Amino acid sequence: MKKALAQNPNLLRTLIGLSLTLIVLLSYAVYGATISPSYYIYETEASDTVFDDIELTKVVQNNETTWIGSIAADGQNLTWINVTVDDLAAGAVVKLTNDGKLYSHPFLGVPDAEVEVDGKTVDFRCSEHCTYEKSIEVEADSSSISIQSLTSTDPARRSNGTVYADTLSEAEELAREEISYKHEPSQIIIQIIEPGNKSVQPLVNVFTVNEAFSSIEVFEIDAATEFLWALAAVVGCFSMVLIPSFTVYFAARAKERRNEEKLRLVNEESVDE
Repeated sequence: MKKALAQNPNLLRTLIGLSLTLIVLLSYAVYGATISPSYYIYETEASDTVFDDIELTKVVQNNETTWIGSIAADGQNLTWINVTVDDLAAGAVVKLTNDGKLYSHPFLGVPDAEVEVDGKTVDFRCSEHCTYEKSIEVEADSSSISIQSLTSTDPARRSNGTVYADTLSEAEELAREEISYKHEPSQIIIQIIEPGNKSVQPLVNVFTVNEAFSSIEVFEIDAATEFLWALAAVVGCFSMVLIPSFTVYFAARAKERRNEEKLRLVNEESVDE
């Protein structure tokens, strides 16, 4: 490297020119993303429905009490189906059934939940760890129980998302297509099995969430901030190349000048003799 720089000083000009070219290209990229964005961010509006104190039908058989109830949920853009049951007897089993199938897991809705997979602890993801069945069955370990379930693990159907389009109208159409979903059949059946002949009916509440398109706007960036970050990245990367190169080059030039000075002195001494 030292020899190459000493013999070819144009290499330094090439490196400097390349770094300046990259800075110009990054500036243009940030500018282009600012004046002509193609990404749009959409948001949805959640509509909550609460079914309180659902009336249950009681069936006693084989020293067991079975309570059965159902609700007709709105299947249009249905996302969450959550059930809470109170006043349960010890050892009760709660079963949630929907023929349209639901995603569920004990950690669903728990922030920062982790699961064990093949001896390793990983972050919980419903798309990977939830079960997808017609029935969700949970045994109560207290007098109350809560079951959370999803109709889909696609995050684009909930809260917000992004789409790529050329115009705002096209972006809105794509966003509405992402959100649009019909969960059928949408009837939810709740079955509670308690040991013995129970006279106290458990309290069942069902909470459903339906999403609807709310708004969409173009994704904007702060051009000045993005340019400064890009410039800092380029300067940092090329500093790792240019600083050693300049150091070697100037060291080589200094050594060359010392050699020239020694040669001049030798020539002067030869002339004097």
